[in-house]
Amino acid sequence: MPWITGYVQTSSSGLTTSNQKFFKSYSTCCSILSDAHNIPSVLSQNRGILGQNWDSRLPSPLPSDSFKYLGWCDIEEHSVQGNQLHCPRVREGPSEEELFFRKEEHTLKKRKRVTDTEKWEKRLQENWENCAELNLSFQDLGDLYQVENFKRILRRLIRVEKLWLVDNSLTDLSAIRLPRCRELNVNKNHFTSFKQLPKIPQIQHLSLAENNIATLSGISDFRSTPLESLILKRNPCEFQERYRQLVFSNLPNLKILDGIPKLPEDCSPPEVRFFYRMCTIL
Repeated sequence: MPWITGYVQTSSSGLTTSNQKFFKSYSTCCSILSDAHNIPSVLSQNRGILGQNWDSRLPSPLPSDSFKYLGWCDIEEHSVQGNQLHCPRVREGPSEEELFFRKEEHTLKKRKRVTDTEKWEKRLQENWENCAELNLSFQDLGDLYQVENFKRILRRLIRVEKLWLVDNSLTDLSAIRLPRCRELNVNKNHFTSFKQLPKIPQIQHLSLAENNIATLSGISDFRSTPLESLILKRNPCEFQERYRQLVFSNLPNLKILDGIPKLPEDCSPPEVRFFYRMCTIL
């Protein structure tokens, strides 16, 4: 599978059927081809060269091997933009030094030095600013440079309304602002505090299951948002005494917590003051 992939929203196969150039490029670079005569001659020759360089005891690389660290923007002859992709793989490939260390320097043949104009064209093609719904889950961000590139993309999501960032080992997105985001899923990450979440002033549905949030400190920051549904399952704070009452007391407009609607017993009872009077019994 290529390092970076994406699925176009307009068809079940993930591709825009009217874009024949992209279909040809995508199927050539990103698919495991079963028919040998379907492999373009360039890739067939490339495979033969690569096979000679590798140890004879190892299987020859697939035709798509030279493209596995490329993004869809790097594949020629297509005009698919980022806002047309539903689940793109956006992590960057290894550096040149890392590729040599892995003995995968053959992938450098498909890399080229890009000019400032090409960088700007790539930015326009990514078009993250116009994404309304995006799934960036399971990116496997194992290196710092991958995390930084990931945050670069998040900073550009100024119009996204639904965003999934599941299982990305994220720890702090407090510098990110998602001004239009109404639904955010950051399950299975490493957040330890509500303060580490991005700025989401329009949030309505927030899912934080399977993180490491130990206390409810900072949850009141969402009081000024239209938050209706919150999921905190499998966080340490779930075991706090009077957990549900505390959440609803901090978020009076919240309607659903952990998939359960607000119940009468979730409302904190009013503070009762006992007045003691002395009386004399005759």
